[in-house]
Amino acid sequence: MIDLATTRRRVLQRLVARSPGVVDLSTLDSVPRRLLRPLRRDGLDPVARLGTTVPDPVHRLAHMFGMNIWLVSGQEEGRAVLAEQSRFSNDLRPYVGSSSSNVGGLGFTDPPEHTRLRSLLTPEFTMRRINRLAPRIEQIVDAQLDELAAAGPEADLVGGFAFPIPFLVICELLGLPPEDRERFRALSHARFDVSAGGAGAFGAISSSRSFLLEATRRQRESPGDGLLGRIIAAVGDEVGDEEIAGLADGVFTGGYETTASMLALGSLVLLRDRQHFDLIRDDDASVDPVVEEMLRYLSVVQIAFPRFALEDLDLFGRRIRKGDVVVVALSRADRDGRIGPDLDRFDPTRPPSPHLAFGYGFHRCVGAELARLELRTAFPRLVRRFPEMRLTVDPSSLHFRDQSIVYAVDSLPVHLGADSASRSS
Repeated sequence: MIDLATTRRRVLQRLVARSPGVVDLSTLDSVPRRLLRPLRRDGLDPVARLGTTVPDPVHRLAHMFGMNIWLVSGQEEGRAVLAEQSRFSNDLRPYVGSSSSNVGGLGFTDPPEHTRLRSLLTPEFTMRRINRLAPRIEQIVDAQLDELAAAGPEADLVGGFAFPIPFLVICELLGLPPEDRERFRALSHARFDVSAGGAGAFGAISSSRSFLLEATRRQRESPGDGLLGRIIAAVGDEVGDEEIAGLADGVFTGGYETTASMLALGSLVLLRDRQHFDLIRDDDASVDPVVEEMLRYLSVVQIAFPRFALEDLDLFGRRIRKGDVVVVALSRADRDGRIGPDLDRFDPTRPPSPHLAFGYGFHRCVGAELARLELRTAFPRLVRRFPEMRLTVDPSSLHFRDQSIVYAVDSLPVHLGADSASRSS
């Protein structure tokens, strides 16, 4: 029997033998270990070293598939790469073969296509539109806390708190009717886990896009008041159903697991150090700085969408060749000691540090303010509803998804505290 390592080696040999630009990344049976190094963490902290590679702000991570793959771990350098529009491309389609010809979305498009698509979404993410969702977000959070209390006193905050809230918020945002949501939930697992294979890691289409295409076609016949219906009402037949469904899928992909991971890992931060738990419980003014520091400290989206060099160029003293791949390690850039002292420590009282938790430049997350609103709503409600909540396991025993683009914890067992079922929010 041929083992997995032999299969992987043969696949890579075939890939390396090809010319740059026609590499089919979707054929990978798994992601090479060297490419997973930027995803490794020790608990909540990025590992200090990438194996034997010293993490200079810009350094070569690997040479494979006939191209160099560069890792950018400094914040100044990362911002420069993410802001550059003319010398890098985000278009992944030449690298994933005909079997994945529909791969795309905002993260994998370049101007002018990116500009056109983003302009369809931007009106739906203004502060005015987002604030319209605020009362509904509060209701969703409170209802979820009621369910936790009713099922308690022991609970898993991942399954009972972190994932349901952003899922229901995105369903509200998209305008999906309640009868469709359970089916949608069943189609939405394992979006970012790259340990099982390469196709998911490089943006292959998920089964949820087919569902969203169906939903878009129904909304075409009778537009609702959600994002799908509003886009259809605004552009009519100028934009096809597949593009609208792709945008909706991008909104879901970008806002579901990322926010869920922030809610889970942020809860761990609060439970790990009681002073932060008490701070957000007792002081309304602390909520915003606590959330902002969480975004920087956790940086759950570990790497940005890969950039493909369109020409030979110098990048902070490194010679990048046309066709090379440049990846920005967001979680490492947000711990860059050059932007502030002691950034490996969570400290919401420090002066705000710039961070790349939502990316930077023209590919910055369009739903950043919605995510902030969800976090600012959920955390104070959680700790005020369950002021005696505590972890029931040692933090060192928790299992983290350390081969995932979106860093996460599998479960977060807690005891909600005495008389939790009788407390009102």
